[in-house]
Amino acid sequence: MDSSASGVVNGGISFWYADDGLPAVREPLPGDASADVVIVGGGYTGLWTAYYLKKAAPFLRITVLEQAFCGYGASGRNGGWLYNGVAGRDRYARLHGRDAAVRLQRAMNDTVAEVVAVAAAEGIDADVHRGGVLEVATTPAQLARLKAFHERELSYGEQDRELYGARETAGRIRVAGAVGSAWTPHGARLHPVKLVKGLAAVVEALGVTVHESTPVTEVRPKHAVTPYGTVRAPYVLRCTEGFTASLKGQRRTWLPMNSSMIVTEPLTGEQWAAIGWDGRETLGDMAHAYMYAQRTADGRIALGGRGVPYRFGSRTDNDGRTQAATVAALREILTRFFPSLAGVRVAHAWSGVLGVPRDWCATVTLDRATGLGWAGGYVGSGVATANLAARTLRDLVVQDSGQGGRTTLTELPWVNHKVRKWEPEPFRWLGVHGLYAAYRAADRRERLRPGARSSRLARAADRVAGRH
Repeated sequence: MDSSASGVVNGGISFWYADDGLPAVREPLPGDASADVVIVGGGYTGLWTAYYLKKAAPFLRITVLEQAFCGYGASGRNGGWLYNGVAGRDRYARLHGRDAAVRLQRAMNDTVAEVVAVAAAEGIDADVHRGGVLEVATTPAQLARLKAFHERELSYGEQDRELYGARETAGRIRVAGAVGSAWTPHGARLHPVKLVKGLAAVVEALGVTVHESTPVTEVRPKHAVTPYGTVRAPYVLRCTEGFTASLKGQRRTWLPMNSSMIVTEPLTGEQWAAIGWDGRETLGDMAHAYMYAQRTADGRIALGGRGVPYRFGSRTDNDGRTQAATVAALREILTRFFPSLAGVRVAHAWSGVLGVPRDWCATVTLDRATGLGWAGGYVGSGVATANLAARTLRDLVVQDSGQGGRTTLTELPWVNHKVRKWEPEPFRWLGVHGLYAAYRAADRRERLRPGARSSRLARAADRVAGRH
């Protein structure tokens, strides 16, 4: 953890840990061991999978292996957006038909309520507030994309969402220059670390074995290999999201994409009165290099976006330290959205990685021949998606082990979806940095030369990225 001359705490994993405290680290794996299911990764996906499996089959011996401590990765660094977005839905509609994609979307809508309900039932106080998600447009091109996005969501069955003009938007939150917005009730703000800490404690209380400070170096059928020993199990489930590239043979599987965040000092009552935001919605925009924000339980604004998008060779950071230029860029977004906050101090900055498949599709897989399974590639929507993925992994394992049959979740179109690998270096680094340079340039053009059409530069970048 470091503090600059301006007083900004930089790194230290995330503000959420500075706020709630680092956990006491559990014991590492003491040597070779066996289990019925071994789960690699102690983030949301791994912990939810352990939770649902243990609830479904209490007799299972389940071991979770985590390289640092539970919630060290994206689960402890994200923006606290529990919402119904799922990566790859449009592609799944093309591959499997619209009805299949609608089923996936409905499952995601229900997942928001599922996380809230389980947290309450298990006594996990994660500062949850169900204010929905408000996404704003601040240029004519963004407004056109917003309206198209709204219509597309309606076509996938989300009939309870609302479209607002400039005045209605200002009635919810006063974003400078906002010309419209769309709101869905399928979203909530939460404190990411309080959720992951609580979930880890619940899982352990159920009888799941959790070993921390235990990096897994290789996953192969019936084996999870660590420097301290090997855990053998019929099922080995990889739940490593943005850290997948560190496993042997997985360097090009999912790209670890960087996302960065800042959080302000607590705002005064007068400052909040000037902004509004009484509904405490999670807030996003329709820029190509989009932002995301929340009003925290203690009255701060936590805001994130893309900084340095990717490190050469799929490297990941250690403690979340963030470049000064990224902090400045995020602060510029904050003051552009809320000019009255020009004098507000940024208290903390941090970064983390999320998993991006080559086709931008989240997936859940269980290879019945080998017992290897995995879930991830959430492309930034993992707070909720990890829960649905975990329940899907549970059903796949229960089905394969003869404890149950097919379910509505095992029939979702993201199950056993195959994704090609990312390009080798240096093409991977050049491509990703070029794409995000194009997105940022497109956003600048749309602000400086207002028009209702999206920048051709961004449309070309989308095609190259394989996002559509």
